[in-house]
Amino acid sequence: MFTSRFIALLLCTGTAFAEGPGLGTPVTAADLAAWNLNALPDGTNLPKGSGTMAQGAPIYAQKCGHCHGEQGKGAINAALVGAPPIKSIDATKTIANFWGYSTTVFDFIRRAMPFQQPRTLKDDEVYALTAYLLALNKIIAENEVMNAKTLPQVKMPNREGFIIRFPDRI
Repeated sequence: MFTSRFIALLLCTGTAFAEGPGLGTPVTAADLAAWNLNALPDGTNLPKGSGTMAQGAPIYAQKCGHCHGEQGKGAINAALVGAPPIKSIDATKTIANFWGYSTTVFDFIRRAMPFQQPRTLKDDEVYALTAYLLALNKIIAENEVMNAKTLPQVKMPNREGFIIRFPDRI
């Protein structure tokens, strides 16, 4: 089965394996803080800043429209605007008929968009894009300002369409 040389090697190098390979640098609290981007439904962890539909329109045209189409109607990637209520699992899902929380829209844009350069948008740009998409979906008025206080107050049409695993944490 195992040779005595193999067992001796394991016994002699066990400490080295426990310490790790010695690559990279230790992660500091400041390093982790830069990645703490999760915006919760109640607004926890939303950053300072604000944005409106009018501010979001040119940002969308420049950084989003080539993938998601004019006014979010879809192109090479999914539509973000429109679509009827979901009746089946294969229905088209958009911000208006699928997303349960407006903070999730913000969080996703902040983390993952634009696709070719994620995490490059400033917080004000993310608020503006979120306001733009919510207004196009007729979830908020065109003149509403989205910020850390107002965004969690937006009631999404499909908010009750999910079973929340830990409702006491919302």
